Amino acid sequence: MTSQVSSPAEQADGAVVGEQRKPAGTKDVRRLDRVIIRFAGDSGDGMQLTGDRFTSETASFGNDLSTLPNFPAEIRAPAGTLPGVSSFQLHFADHDILTPGDAPNVLVAMNPAALKANVGDLPRGAEIIVNTDEFTKRAMQKVGYQASPLEDGSLDGYSLHPVPLTTLTVEALKDFDLTRKEAERSKNMFALGLLSWMYHRPTEGTERFLRTKFAKKPDIAEANIAAFRAGWNFGETTEDFAVSYEVAPAAQAFPVGTYRNISGNLALSYGLIAASRQADLPLFLGSYPITPASDILHELSKHKNFGVRTFQAEDEIAGIGAALGAAFGGSLAVTTTSGPGVALKSETIGLAVSLELPLLIVDIQRGGPSTGLPTKTEQADLLQAMYGRNGEAPVPVVAPRTPADCFDAALDAARIALTYRTPVFLLSDGYLANGSEPWRIPEPDELPDLQVRFAQAPNHTLEDGSETFWPYKRDPRTLARPWAVPGTPGLEHRIGGIEKQDGTGNISYDPANHDFMVRTRQAKVDGIEVPDLEVDDQDGARTLVLGWGSTYGPITAAVRRIRKEGGRIAQAHLRHLNPFPRNLGTVLKAYDKVVVPEMNLGQLATLIRAKYLVDARPYNQVNGMPFKAEQLAHALKEAIDD
Repeated sequence: MTSQVSSPAEQADGAVVGEQRKPAGTKDVRRLDRVIIRFAGDSGDGMQLTGDRFTSETASFGNDLSTLPNFPAEIRAPAGTLPGVSSFQLHFADHDILTPGDAPNVLVAMNPAALKANVGDLPRGAEIIVNTDEFTKRAMQKVGYQASPLEDGSLDGYSLHPVPLTTLTVEALKDFDLTRKEAERSKNMFALGLLSWMYHRPTEGTERFLRTKFAKKPDIAEANIAAFRAGWNFGETTEDFAVSYEVAPAAQAFPVGTYRNISGNLALSYGLIAASRQADLPLFLGSYPITPASDILHELSKHKNFGVRTFQAEDEIAGIGAALGAAFGGSLAVTTTSGPGVALKSETIGLAVSLELPLLIVDIQRGGPSTGLPTKTEQADLLQAMYGRNGEAPVPVVAPRTPADCFDAALDAARIALTYRTPVFLLSDGYLANGSEPWRIPEPDELPDLQVRFAQAPNHTLEDGSETFWPYKRDPRTLARPWAVPGTPGLEHRIGGIEKQDGTGNISYDPANHDFMVRTRQAKVDGIEVPDLEVDDQDGARTLVLGWGSTYGPITAAVRRIRKEGGRIAQAHLRHLNPFPRNLGTVLKAYDKVVVPEMNLGQLATLIRAKYLVDARPYNQVNGMPFKAEQLAHALKEAIDD
């Protein structure tokens, strides 16, 4: 889905406001500036698909949006249980927003487990739509309800809408040649239709999607469309829903351009393809499937027409080994993984440091250690990316801050890898990977030039006047060694993990040479050109909040709240974590207090303290979920007042 935005502007995050008007029909329409909806049910109820379709239609309508999919790690978790609940949260607005929202205004609960797992997140007065067909005695007892929450008064503080979604869906599909079980599967489309009516979402895109998805099963496609329309009509005709809502397009929230909704993994995939085209190099991905990085492998495998080659290896080590071999052969080489895979790849990353070849290591971080929380988010791989190899093996580290920013971060990581002949870590995480937001599609002439010049001829003259090729004769500005594609006449050279002599590339055990090569590799990384850190300063602010990666949205939303209430605070966000921006030390020392929120136990704060001797105060969370804006605002207010 793409949409056009015709005028630039910027607005602050707002609160829900309303205005009622009477349409030609009998029901009122209330205008809101933003809404947070959460769909929740069993992992087999299609909540992710439902949320994704509502998101796509919201994007095509022109709202700003941010999403938070949340699902169990099991392929099919136990039905009707709390651990098996899958949810999808969408925050959409008529202005610029930054997070999926702290608390839903609307909860769609497909069963008792979904209600119990999510009701604690709702503010009083929130709307709850429940599928009453699933509130059987056995289903309620399975999650600890001794009496029906729909009848015992425990939900009196909410606006409760009991709807027999399953029964209504089966009735709507009675003319189709489907079993009852097959018809029940379409109840998520009924719910989607109802919510689409409530919030005046477009419907044509969803109907096209269903016909495409079930092109080989047209009867199933038409049944889902019928359920979708039945949900819409139910909202229009039932007396239980007396009001529908409008959220106007966010026409003034974005610069002029063509936009589409995009997830972090999809944006990262597109960024890698764009980097290979800008470098005029084939893109090679060597990967082993692992949550939450597998979507990148799936996406890149669709783009052979852009010179993309994907290799699904038998394990993590084979994946990066193949990628490093492709780098030696002249490709833009990538390997994708998550934290456990990085541990397995560490020896080959060290080999890439020694060979000084460009290689992108994409780490979509998740909860750890070990298998940990495969489908939950965390930022706990920073120190592993910085130091998780034997010996002195420095690797640059780049971290995107939003789902859309994954595109630009991929281009930036490729620039560093190709310019400086080094492996580069690209640290995303599950929150960015699965979340989505509007992305302005860039014009081709806005993309950076990443053209690479391969070595084509000898580069060194010996004392006897003969010319030869020295594989470790460096560029004096970047300290990068020449990149010679195997098979280039006269440029034969050896590679391997044993230390090389400076210049010649011969095997060397000389102590002085090893000292020189170690320091040179470090100097190359230290010398990488990265932009200075930008600070969103506020006159009189004595506290700086410093973040990295996916904490950008919650931090920025929290800063806006503090400033709206009259507080003074400065904000800065790091993309480059190795090397740090050259002005970082100066920025840190300009403030009395530095607070570093992270989804780990203080890894960036540890690095900041060690390098700059600044009393960086960590604020940490490791519960598998992103920060909430209100939570951060409270912590930052305490830091300001301390």
